[in-house]
Amino acid sequence: MDWGTVTAEDLISALKEVEWSTPPRAVNEFFSKFTIPKSYPKWNSRFKCNLYYYRTNYFILMLLAIGVACLTRPMAIFGTALTALSISFLNDSFAASFSEKVTRTMRKVSPHWAAKMRPPHMPVIRGRPSAKKSVFICGQPRGVFVFLFSAASFILWFTSSSLWSVLWAVGTGLLRKFNIFT
Repeated sequence: MDWGTVTAEDLISALKEVEWSTPPRAVNEFFSKFTIPKSYPKWNSRFKCNLYYYRTNYFILMLLAIGVACLTRPMAIFGTALTALSISFLNDSFAASFSEKVTRTMRKVSPHWAAKMRPPHMPVIRGRPSAKKSVFICGQPRGVFVFLFSAASFILWFTSSSLWSVLWAVGTGLLRKFNIFT
């Protein structure tokens, strides 16, 4: 695949639809043979390709950096979980499976509440279901859950005084990825 022609929107939509349960690539493969591309188009193409190919490794690396930042502030661990959930809700397959599991669990506790958690009916246009695919989590649009979990995680990060530590860890990781420190 020619990664130079892939737009950022295409890459993001591919990352939303991809199965994230794949195991990470080998560590020696992940850290071996790094050479700096000579031109910006080659760098851009390699960045997109690596982000897609090593997605699980980058996700684990990001979690480790955030974990190290959280060791000094225990309250931030809960904020990390909410942040990870809000990011994970952007993946269609994760959002659908999360909604199904929560609804199934609620059906055991209270069938009345579980009935309210069903997504609304798909709109029908000229006898066919609408082509626009909306993702619902527990009967609400996905954006509602992403906003609520992101806001709660930001409040927890801010009150635990570790927001700057996390921003430092993520910023350092990004600067290192872009080879600013070499």
